[in-house]
Amino acid sequence: MNQPEHTITSAHSDLPPLQRRDWIAGLEKGLGILEAFGDAHPRVTAAQMATLVGLTRTAARRHLLTLAHLGYVGTDGKLFWLAPRVLRLGQAFIESSRLARIVQPFLQRVTAGIQEIAYISILEGDDIVYVARNGPNRVMNTGFVLGARVPAQVTAAGMVLLALRPQPHYDTWLARHSLPTFTQHTITDKARLSTELAQVRQQDWAVSEQQLELNYRGIAVPVRDAKGHTVAAMSVTMPIHTETTEQAMARVLGVLRETASAMRNMI
Repeated sequence: MNQPEHTITSAHSDLPPLQRRDWIAGLEKGLGILEAFGDAHPRVTAAQMATLVGLTRTAARRHLLTLAHLGYVGTDGKLFWLAPRVLRLGQAFIESSRLARIVQPFLQRVTAGIQEIAYISILEGDDIVYVARNGPNRVMNTGFVLGARVPAQVTAAGMVLLALRPQPHYDTWLARHSLPTFTQHTITDKARLSTELAQVRQQDWAVSEQQLELNYRGIAVPVRDAKGHTVAAMSVTMPIHTETTEQAMARVLGVLRETASAMRNMI
């Protein structure tokens, strides 16, 4: 059934449709411009931004100049780029997120028990976002830093969160999503990924090896609230070295499961 013309359906959450009279189109466009910056487009002209976000050059330039005036964008008069002030938005989430605050002592317990970096991540669109971490810094090309976004299907945490979504949501995601290659181990076949995720759903944990970066392994379990709803994933990443998958699972999985279970009544 089509949504009535006077409502707007959210593409990023399960919220009910919003009345069009309550929608601020200018805010949507401004945030869209901020999100358009990235590795592929670190510095852009107004014309390039217009193409990226579907605005006229004049409208894109006005939005960019406004954002520059507010301190969220830098400019030399021709090119535009994100300014450090943008970090305030992400930091505000970390500081105000109840989930991020609650899980920190539990992540410390995991790190102390297995001497690996531990993470809490959530699913946002096609990516997972790391909202809490504990452990020493480790040099990785992908950089699993706080706030990092990573394609969901190539991480253990993402596989858990995808597998445990309601079936209609998962089917829709798989149908519309492409599976790019990151390493020779990346799963790029949708039928194989569907089989892998079905297994994850059955066993309630996931392991991902070298899908995103060579010589690294991730292991993840779901984090559930008191009602049994999956709200996040807890994971660890580690160099593979000489440890087999079975040895890593024996060392890590029990700690993750026990910790996730202890968190259940806290969330």
